[in-house]
Formats: sequence, C-alpha cells, structure tokens
Amino acid sequence: MSITEQSATSPRPERTVPRIGLYIIGDEILSGRRQDKHFSKMVELLGARGLKLAWAQFLGDDRAELVAALRRSFASGDIVFSCGGIGATPDDHTRQAAAEALGEPLVLHPEARQLIAERSAEMADKGQGSADMETPENRQRLQMGMFPASAEIVANPYNRIPGFYVRNHTFMPGFPVMAWPMMEAMLDTRYADLHHREAWAEHSFLVFDMPESRITPAMVEIERRWPDVRAFSLPSVGEGSAPHIDLGVKGEPQAAAEALQWLQNEVTRLGGRLGN
Repeated sequence: MSITEQSATSPRPERTVPRIGLYIIGDEILSGRRQDKHFSKMVELLGARGLKLAWAQFLGDDRAELVAALRRSFASGDIVFSCGGIGATPDDHTRQAAAEALGEPLVLHPEARQLIAERSAEMADKGQGSADMETPENRQRLQMGMFPASAEIVANPYNRIPGFYVRNHTFMPGFPVMAWPMMEAMLDTRYADLHHREAWAEHSFLVFDMPESRITPAMVEIERRWPDVRAFSLPSVGEGSAPHIDLGVKGEPQAAAEALQWLQNEVTRLGGRLGN
C-alpha cells in the first residue's frame, strides 16, 4: 500500500489563497508542432510551495479568443500565469489582447525600452546587429516592450527582454528557459506570503479486485461526512499491470487522514484487495 502526503502545515482559516490559473498560448502547441512543458513545471513549482493549480487553458494565437479569455480571468480575481504570444511578430497577440481586455492603450514601458536597448548593445558587441535603436530592426524589437499602460515589467534573466505583470496576471515568453525562472521569481517575491498558507494533504492507495462502481457510494459518503475532503478514483485497465484503481482522498490533513482510514476499511469490507 502506498500513501503520499503533500503538505502538513498549520491551517490559517482566516485567510484564503486565491485560485491560480495557467494560460498556455500558441498555435504551435495546438497544432502539435511543439509540445507543452509549462503545465507540469507550473504544478511542480506550486507544489513545492504548498500551492495548487486550479485551472489551465490552452489558447491559440487568436486575438478575439485571447481578449475574451483575459476579460474573464481579469474579472475573476485569480492569480494567472500566461506563457507565450508576447513577441513582436504578426502571430503574437497576447500583449495587444491584454490591453484590449483591460481597456488600456499599449505603451512603450520605459524600463522595457532600456532593457531592450541594453540587449541590442550586447548583441552589437558580438557583431550581431546594431546598438542604434533607430534602425528598423531595433524599432521592431521595441515592440516587445509595448505593454498595457498600467503594467509593470517582469525581469527575464535569460536575455533581458522582459515580460509584464498587470492585475495579478504575469505574462511571459513561451520559451521554458525564459518562462520558468520568471515564474519562480514571481512566486518567491510577489506571492511569497501565500506559500504553505493552507493545510492540504493527499493520500492514495491501490485497490485490486473491485469495480469502480462498487466503491463510488463510499466516495460520495466521504464528502458528506468530511466536507473538507474530496475523494478521487483513477482506474487503470491494466497497461503493464493487473487492472486496479488508484483510490484516494485530498483536503484538510486531519480530516483526510480520517477519511483515508474509513475508505480503506470500506474497500476491505466490500471485497476489494489493498495493493502493495
């Protein structure tokens, strides 16, 4: 039997953690030209800090679709991380969509302009391009510093070209080598006070020789008896092993531990076999 516990911090019921969401943006993800890596990394970074991902959404490079999604999430109060679409080519629409969703103009952020100029100078020193920000190439680069008027920059340690933050949304490039350090920095600075604020535990064990339908009433009963606990069932049809159910509970640690013991007893009572 395998039991895992994710967190055992003291609860602070007087404060709640906002929901955290993730946008992964780009036609190349939806078409399969590139494989997403942000979802699993976001879950990893949040879990290490006692936080959970409430939702994730894949979006294409469609301006109207992006505006509609961002209007909803700006209005929700959720903390949102967005990866992709903040470049300066015609297929990048995230910056423009964020401004439209907020009803704000796009403006060249002065700090972004300075950082882009510094990056251009660095590249010029290596014989790549010019440090003159009036060249057509560099004026195009400055488009990457055009953000909604109320936005703040988010530092990009990889190449200086910043992302931006506005109304609890952090917008980052689609490249993991850039986005992941930016995610981590925001979690550890702006959202540091949320770490391990809510107590939460998850326990699971394997069940053999039992159909999912037989244990479902017990899962319903758990949520009736322990309102702070949710039961889950992840059946396997036997890929590489005998058919089984990964059965478990998650929620407030003490209640989850009690529900776990009750659920294990119910499995045995109903004729199931607890796996190793």
